[in-house]
Amino acid sequence: MSKPVSLSRYLVEEQRLHGKIPAQLRLLLEVVARACKGISHAVNKGALGDVLGSAGSENVQGEVQKKLDIIANEVLIEANEWGGHLAAMASEEMDSIYVVPNRYPQGEYLLLFDPLDGSSNIDVNVSIGTIFSVLQKTDSQAVSEHDFLQSGASQVAAGYCVYGPQTMLVLTVGDGVMMFTLDREQGSFVLTQENVQIPQDTQEFAINMSNMRHWAAPVKRYVDECLQGQEGVRGKNFNMRWIASMVADVHRILMRGGIFMYPWDQREPNKPGKLRLMYEANPMSWLVEQAGGAATNGHQRILDIQPTQLHERVSVILGSKNEVDRVTAYHAD
Repeated sequence: MSKPVSLSRYLVEEQRLHGKIPAQLRLLLEVVARACKGISHAVNKGALGDVLGSAGSENVQGEVQKKLDIIANEVLIEANEWGGHLAAMASEEMDSIYVVPNRYPQGEYLLLFDPLDGSSNIDVNVSIGTIFSVLQKTDSQAVSEHDFLQSGASQVAAGYCVYGPQTMLVLTVGDGVMMFTLDREQGSFVLTQENVQIPQDTQEFAINMSNMRHWAAPVKRYVDECLQGQEGVRGKNFNMRWIASMVADVHRILMRGGIFMYPWDQREPNKPGKLRLMYEANPMSWLVEQAGGAATNGHQRILDIQPTQLHERVSVILGSKNEVDRVTAYHAD
């Protein structure tokens, strides 16, 4: 039997043998993985660790924060601020960027994260996760919010950790998508799936059907055709899946295909969408593309969008390529 490959070994080989990642980026990803292990332990404790329920505060988005939202945010900051590989961090839970304090050396990378995606599922013990994205600082001047406003195509690493029946870390450094499972006995992430590929066709879609009356016509058209089943224009039956945790929904798509949609709707017509471009859409879109899928906002590739603000929102349609292309074509029509 071949020996298990740990995350550390995989990253070292990507650096040393394949020249894919610099040493500082390797160290950064190892620290992020350790932070995710800490978050996983907190999630697993649940009520025993007094981590369930609301924290009684709101984030910059005006959303009520859960205790675990704040805990996860603090874990990621404290783990990453002192290593010397980061210049600054940005989080869905913070108003502005967090610059590495002067008492620590500053590195050349920028870390963005959604510390705990799917917060509405925390108290009911449904899968949640952490999403992260890494950019390289391009300006030699003091770091500012402007440094973060790079398109998703500029990412140098992206991934997520899903806290479900198993804790899994899913990662890309631009060389395909790799999945690592946390071995709790050994305390390390172990490579369990290489070069993940999303089937181009699917019979599953994920969308919040309760918002149907608010959708734009192209999205209604697509979902209506799916619901018509074998007797309809698509000539096949579809199943609907919706976990209300982007990490869990995207993980299912990476494992067996499907399409995930969180589109613009008429409730807040001036907002381009609900999900955050830089903390959720960009890292997930890169993972999906690296696995052979596609990701658009209905009109253009998500990774080509030039952000103009730190907490910018976007419509998201991602997953199996042929289905994403179909929905995007309906928008063009």
